[in-house]
Order: sequence, then structure tokens, then C-alpha cells
Amino acid sequence: MFYPEELVEEVRMKNDIVDVVGSYVKLQKKGGSHMGLCPFHNEKSPSFSVSSSKQMYHCFGCGVGGNVFTFIMEYENYTFVEALKYLAGRVGVNLPEAEYSEEAKKQAGLKARLLEINKEAAKYFYYQLKSERGQAAYEYLSKREISEDTIKQFGLGYSNKTGDDLYQYLKHLGYEDSILRDSGLISFDETKKVYDKFWNRVMYPIMDVNNRVIGFGGRVMGEGMPKYLNSPETKLFDKSRNLYGLNFARISRKPNMIICEGYMDVIALHQAGFTNAVASLGTAFTGLQANLLKRYTNEVLLTYDSDEAGTKAALRAIPILKEAGLSAKVVNMKPYKDPDEFIKALGAEEFKKRMETAGNSFLFEVEVLEKDFELNDPEQKTRFFNEIAKKMLVFTEEIERNIYIEAVASKYMIGFDNLKKLVNRYGAQIVVGANDLPRERSTEGGRQKNVPEDGMKQSQKILLTWLIEDTRIFDKIKGIIGPADFTENLYQQVAEVLFHQFETENRVTPAKIINHFESKEEQSEAASLFNMAMRGEMSDSERKKALEETVKRIKKNSLDLQSKKAIESNDIQALQIIIREQADLQKLHISFNDG
Repeated sequence: MFYPEELVEEVRMKNDIVDVVGSYVKLQKKGGSHMGLCPFHNEKSPSFSVSSSKQMYHCFGCGVGGNVFTFIMEYENYTFVEALKYLAGRVGVNLPEAEYSEEAKKQAGLKARLLEINKEAAKYFYYQLKSERGQAAYEYLSKREISEDTIKQFGLGYSNKTGDDLYQYLKHLGYEDSILRDSGLISFDETKKVYDKFWNRVMYPIMDVNNRVIGFGGRVMGEGMPKYLNSPETKLFDKSRNLYGLNFARISRKPNMIICEGYMDVIALHQAGFTNAVASLGTAFTGLQANLLKRYTNEVLLTYDSDEAGTKAALRAIPILKEAGLSAKVVNMKPYKDPDEFIKALGAEEFKKRMETAGNSFLFEVEVLEKDFELNDPEQKTRFFNEIAKKMLVFTEEIERNIYIEAVASKYMIGFDNLKKLVNRYGAQIVVGANDLPRERSTEGGRQKNVPEDGMKQSQKILLTWLIEDTRIFDKIKGIIGPADFTENLYQQVAEVLFHQFETENRVTPAKIINHFESKEEQSEAASLFNMAMRGEMSDSERKKALEETVKRIKKNSLDLQSKKAIESNDIQALQIIIREQADLQKLHISFNDG
């Protein structure tokens, strides 16, 4: 940010978000908010909410959200400075001609030069693939049936066996050691010896949505390890925020996106005509990647490998996709391992049929869960149905939940009413959808392990929402809950700013908090923390009870994590304090009565 925070805040405050968004989207007042059709995804029923009191927007359909700056940046594809200038001009605020600081100039110049270096490296790798030294790599791609056109489209290349030829090439172009070190392409050891990060590998340039090379992946030739190697994190490359192939998939105009595991799967699918395929970059699928996908689609097809590792990856991805507002289906590729193998064996038409008959992601989770239990054993069968009942709590709409109850009851021959009663029993035990969600299991069946965290996320979200809606709660929880008790990283950052705002200003300004985050994904996620609604209508007494239970649950989770760390570090004194706090929490009563 190159302008004073006070000036930025002045511009934000003078641009009422309802007026600004209303000039782009037809809004209708509904209760305390204004509703309209989301401009960032196709929908027929309004789910886009703009709050005058919070000065924020949030789409309950696709999950985007933020303040007035975020909206203009997203809608007009502006940078922050461009959005600031536009909004300042709109309300007559004169911005000084901002002189970029030396550091700002340096950072802007660094990113531009890193993009140049990556572009030159991609050209060099492509040239090497076509040379005599790249013959083995070229033959590898030919055996994988990758066409010349596909090689060119994806810019595939080869890094030579020699240890520093890319370095020598880039030095010849005039790049100094300091920036080559920042590129992640060149390594310098303690003796100042220089060597290329990638050598003897088929190279896959990784591009952002604007077709700029931001990093590389490399597949080793032969038996070397690791088999696949990615660029390290740089000023350009953050693997948790990017998806391989998205630069092509985003313009495919297909009704959905296909997520697979690796580079070759993406390439094989695109070559076969499935130009909507992407892959995460050597890491587990992330919420930031889900938010990136939801800009372009509402539905995702999972084509992870059909082995145990692939099943676990799918189970981890499903709740992340759902939380981002995406519908997820699972493509059955058996008896083949991955899309590449499947298409080579049966062809594109058969794969298309598998896509058209992709399975419901919840029923896929149930099928995987079933493997943990021996259903011929009455006790285990009972436990299985109890676990299913707990999982059903993810469906907040009664009609949708009943449809799933009916489907499961029919498949496993249990009475609809019996299963519904079991689901309702667990539903009655939870507050804010979190008190009795399924616990981790240490079985071999590949159960997902992030369900308890999902419940805790909901509790932390609802407390943050309540705090901005009723600032009296700050005084009620003082000394009980603080920012450190919010265990999700971004939630904790938001809580720190929120608590500091209240302590210093005796009020909270949610829209101001958004400016603390740079990426659109983080801004949307931060905005969502202030838009978590309770399930159904609640009386005052029910709301107060729910709030007390939520506070206790968040504190208990925080103390449990602190206890684990104290045990791991053998800190007896800290552990004793935590044990006393845990005991006090059991008998804690928080009064939320007025006054």
C-alpha cells in the first residue's frame, strides 16, 4: 500500500458500499441487508448480500466477499491502487501523486524481472527438449503419446544433466546472482558453488491465469528422487494459490472443472478434448485453490488416482470444495489408476461417459466409510449408521437432508424414519453445528480427518460474526476468550485486528479489516467470517445459551491444543496452569444478561 492508511480509510468511508455495488448490481432491500444476483457467478435466485452496517458484501452461493475496494478490484479487474484512485475520484477525494518508495519500486521491479527470468528459462528448457541432449525426454513424452502440438501448447521442456548450464545461460543474458537466487531456479551452497535447481528432468512450466510463467515442475528421467520436483516458494510462486492448467481451463467454457493429481493427467485430458482439467501443485488441495476455482465454475469433478492415496486426497478435498460453495462429484476410473491410463486404454468417449455418471461426493464418502466396518456384525453396523447420521448434519436444509437420508436408507436397508430419528438426535446435541461431529478414527479405511476442524471453524466464525453484531459481547468474554484462542490462522489474524479495534476505538469496523489482507481469496475468506448465520430462528434465551456453549467450546479447543504443546515440550509448569483452566472451564457460567 503506497498511500497513508488514514487516506485509504477516508476513501472507503465516503464510498457507501450499497451505492457503489448498486451501480453495478440491481439490489433489493431485505431485512438489514440488500440482496441481488451475484455478478461473479451465474445464478437465478439472489444470494449476493450487501450490508450497509458492515460495509461489506458476501455471496452465499460462491463465497466471494469483501469491502468496497475488493468489489471494484474483482469486478473491474483493477489493482488496489487503481481501485483506490477510481473510488477517490468518485467522491472527490484528492490523492497525492504517490511516489513509490524505494522498497516498493524494488519489489515491483523484482517481480517483473523474475517473470522475465522464468520466461527465458521456459524457452531454454523447450529448446533443450528439441536438441540432441533432450532426446531421452522427448522419447519419454512420445511414449506417453503426447503430441507435438500439446508439447508446444504447454511449453514442455528438458533440463540438461549438466549442473549449471541454465545458470550460465541466464548469466549470459545479464542477470545477477542475487536475483537468480530469488528465482528459485538456481541454488548456491555454503561454498558459493552454483548449480541448477532442476537437472535431467522433463520440465512443466507452471503458468498463472494470465499465461505468465511463475514456476516449474520437473519429472526426473530415470530412477532419481524425488520423482517430481516443484519450484520453491518465491515472490511469484505460491503453490497453495495456483492450479496447473487453469490458464487454459478458465476459458474452456465447460460447465464444470476437472481436478486431477498430476501434470500428465492434465495434459492427457486437454489433449483428449477435456480442456477444463486442472491439478494442484504437488500439495494437498487448499481452500485458496477452491476459491480460485469458484470464480469460473460451480461444479467440480474429482478424478484423483483410484488408489488409497487418491481416495484420501478426494476425501480431504470434498469438504474444502463444499465450504467454498462448489458442488463436487467423484469420477470412477476403475480398473484404471488415473485419467491418463483410462483414456489410453478405453478412449475419450468412455471417459466422457464416466464423467456423465460421476458419483455424488457425499455418497462416495459413505462408501469409503463403509470399508471401516464389518456390516455383518450388528454392533459395527450400528456404529456405522451412527457415523452416517453424524455426517448428515452437514446438510442444513431439511429437504436436502431428507433426500440423502432416503438414499442411504434405501441403499443400506434401514428404515427412513429410524435413520431420520438418529440424525435428529445428533442434531439436537449440537450448537452451531459443532458439538458432536464425527471424531477421528485411526482405521485403515481412509476416513477424512478434518471433520472436527470444520465444526470448530463454524464455532469460530459464528463468534466473530456475533462480536461485530453486538460489541457488548467483548466485555462478557473478557478474560475468557482472546485472539490466541482462534486456532485457524486467518481467523486469528482477523480476531487480533477486531479485538484491537474495539480496545482502541470502542467500536468495530469490519470493512476496515479487509484491507489488512492482500489477496482476493483471503479477503473473501475474511469477509465470510462476519457472515456466519445461526441455523434457524432462536429465542433470546436460546441465543444466549448457544453463545455460552460456543465460547466454552472454542476455549476448550484452545486449551486442549495448549496442553498438547506443553506435553510435547515437557513444560510441567504450563501444563499445571492449563489443567487448572480446564477444570475452571467446566464450571464456568457466562452471564449474557443485559447490564
